[in-house]
Amino acid sequence: MRDDPMDGRRREPARGARLASACRTVVPVGVAAGVALVAGGAVDVVHNRQRAEKQEHAANTSANSSSRTGLAGKDAAGAQGGPGYVVGVRTGGTALVVRDARDGGETGPAVAAPRGRRFHRVSAARDGSYVVSSYAARRVRFERLDLDDEGRPEELEEIPGVTVAGVSTAYSDLAVNPDGDRIAYVTYRGAAARVDVVSVRTGRHKAWATRLPARVGSLSWAGDTLAFVWNPLRVVGGRRVEARHQVRVLDTRLPSGDLKASKAVLDLPQGGAAVLGRDGRTIVAGHARGGQITLRAFPAGTRGPAKVVARFASAGRVARLDPDRTGGRLLVAGTDGRLYAGGASLPARDLADAAW
Repeated sequence: MRDDPMDGRRREPARGARLASACRTVVPVGVAAGVALVAGGAVDVVHNRQRAEKQEHAANTSANSSSRTGLAGKDAAGAQGGPGYVVGVRTGGTALVVRDARDGGETGPAVAAPRGRRFHRVSAARDGSYVVSSYAARRVRFERLDLDDEGRPEELEEIPGVTVAGVSTAYSDLAVNPDGDRIAYVTYRGAAARVDVVSVRTGRHKAWATRLPARVGSLSWAGDTLAFVWNPLRVVGGRRVEARHQVRVLDTRLPSGDLKASKAVLDLPQGGAAVLGRDGRTIVAGHARGGQITLRAFPAGTRGPAKVVARFASAGRVARLDPDRTGGRLLVAGTDGRLYAGGASLPARDLADAAW
């Protein structure tokens, strides 16, 4: 038995069948570790590290690789078969930049934030566009950015009728549902989070909030299920620190209400970030230790052990895991100011967020 940090009750360990039950509407997963791909249960590691480390790269790829699943579309020629471009939010939110996923070079001029607003988060959409949040005066708005065939940014367009009221902070997060219709966003009232889900087509709006001090991040979608990492806070030495880390899932078909309607599915004792695969059968979690970032896949529906899908050197911790538009590959953002994407390690100290 263990405590549920969201409602104080004691529950059985949350793994395996519990996850399958919680995600019954969702779908074999693809995950890439800068990156690893899970397709129909097979793990394909297209390993990262810097290209100069060829010997270690070959060893890791040999140890972890399986059949590779390719990506279609205009951006399919990127690093190791991944998306060709990375869209980033400059620190301070003043602009968006687009960079080549192979070498980090910028593809065109930066896109300035709308007047009086600041960009906060960016997420890849299934149609190849990017959804970006902008913030001002306690209101979050969303814009859509398309790229041309050469990765150059085209006109930024506001998504009409889709807004979220609340305070967007450095701990806010954004995720676009695979069907492209629903946007999930996290805002805060003090240290308490609220998760909003808004339909792009209809404007229908739902929200789930908590009064407990906690950070909510690592949003990811699988069908109607929204997964997130719940990080309750406690005060240590006069500072708020994360007390524990837990992956939870929320059925967004439920009516608006308390965030404790979500279900705990996996504890992350070592912290880090985690995302739910598009099929709901796998959670991939990343954490750092001893100068390495390790990504592990936790199977749903069984109590089997986690599988290490990638390891690579990093001087930092895992800040974010961002699925690409297919859900098949992950962009790994480290606190060392680098992005790990396919076969490349890209500088990103000037970016507050990124997606590919």
